[in-house]
Amino acid sequence: MDRLVLNEAIHDAVFKELIPSAKKFLWVATADVKDLHLARPGRKKFDTFLALFDDLINEGVEIRLIHAKEPGPRFRADFDRFPNLIGSDRFERILCPRNHMKCVIVDGQRAFLGSANLTGAGMGAKSVRRRNFECGIVTDTPETVKGLMSLFDDLFMGEHCLKCDRRDVCPDPIC
Repeated sequence: MDRLVLNEAIHDAVFKELIPSAKKFLWVATADVKDLHLARPGRKKFDTFLALFDDLINEGVEIRLIHAKEPGPRFRADFDRFPNLIGSDRFERILCPRNHMKCVIVDGQRAFLGSANLTGAGMGAKSVRRRNFECGIVTDTPETVKGLMSLFDDLFMGEHCLKCDRRDVCPDPIC
């Protein structure tokens, strides 16, 4: 079934429903990634979404992240707070300047796809006057999830890397 999610509803769909439900793996693709903070159940203050990733890695979930450009210094500082994101075999990250897809895939069963980048403005975590206007779909339709996984995996494994006409500007070629 497909469910339309708009604007701030994307935040809840992705960070309260999908991502916390991951048991085996979580794949996330975004063009832009920033220091997105969110409320976490049982915690008194907001924290970076990277803390959620760190918790999932501790629970045995494998995470892949694709993004198109290097994040800024605030993201890097938060990233460096979590040793799992640096040293765990369960976390893999690639940078592909051609990536513009935005999706979250959980355990090969459910997915979000839409226009929102992994930023506060994109995922509806900013105030109503500052966030972007975004749309997306949460789906568990097997053909849709399988298609997203195929595209994601091809990109992650470097299927397009050797023949890419952007290798001269790629900071981190996969192969």
